[in-house]
Amino acid sequence: MQLVRQKEEMSTQAAYRAPVTRRETRRWRGRTVLAALLVAALGSGCTDRSAEPVKPAPGTPAAGKPGQPAAAPGVPGEQTAAELDALYSPENVRRVQAERAVAAKKWGLESTPLAAPRPPAVKPEISTREGFEVEGGEDLPPLFTTVPVDGKKVVFLTMDDGSEKDPELLRMMSELKIPYTAFLSDYVINNNYGYFGQMRDRGVAIQNHTLNHPYMPGLSYEEQKREICGQQDLLERNYGKRPTLFRPPYGNYNADTLRAAKECGIKAAPIWASEAFPDHMEWREWDRDMHPGDIILTHFRGRDEWKGSMPDMIRHVMKVVTDKGYAVGRLEDYV
Repeated sequence: MQLVRQKEEMSTQAAYRAPVTRRETRRWRGRTVLAALLVAALGSGCTDRSAEPVKPAPGTPAAGKPGQPAAAPGVPGEQTAAELDALYSPENVRRVQAERAVAAKKWGLESTPLAAPRPPAVKPEISTREGFEVEGGEDLPPLFTTVPVDGKKVVFLTMDDGSEKDPELLRMMSELKIPYTAFLSDYVINNNYGYFGQMRDRGVAIQNHTLNHPYMPGLSYEEQKREICGQQDLLERNYGKRPTLFRPPYGNYNADTLRAAKECGIKAAPIWASEAFPDHMEWREWDRDMHPGDIILTHFRGRDEWKGSMPDMIRHVMKVVTDKGYAVGRLEDYV
């Protein structure tokens, strides 16, 4: 996790140093940046490894138009206004929820996931969260943990890295019709690009999490640009679309990170408000609760790293989300 490098870079920006409320600003800013970096690295559960990017193996999906997802609220797709009217009509929502109820029993969920509200016709304006700013960052991709959703009880599920490639997860999420966004790093996906091609074909948005998952503030501008742009190129080549969203590894970044991201075509850099595990949730906010528009982080992990499987994690996070009266929406419909 490059702790030595982190100690050397104590002046760099870290996501976890942001204050959680105005009332707690002094307390949070009083902590050292080093402690913030350690919390961010350990809390994310990410493993920092370096590896040269590997070219796609023969037979992996070529760039092309993603497969069309099933017509269900919250599942990604490029729909017209008329198609959205049909997708979110009361009749279709009832049908989809009936199918979800059957799938929920099959997959061992305690409750049927709630239907997501129709996304806005115009995506909301998003700015960098207070405490996450970098010098000269006014025209750079915003960093945020929560999306403006006009008070609607909708949250967003995101999965990082890509080391675990569980086919049960693909089936479970498709049958439950739960949308999610995959932020992928090449060093853990390059042994099976095809798995994430199947994910793409099921309607999942593929986004950027760098080539090798390094501690970004410890790199030069050119090195950071290579990490981001190189992953942009690989994801476009393998999955047919150049990402517009980027998540810095561990949530750590500096001004060079955001400048490089912008140069590579990134429009926004979502971080997270909470993190999901198979047996618990970890919270950023002082009230340890969920809020409209929150972004949930989890990882592609298995029993060798977790006390449970990917389906176990989904069962737990969906219990928390549903019990609190929230639905899971598609991040790209809002950002």
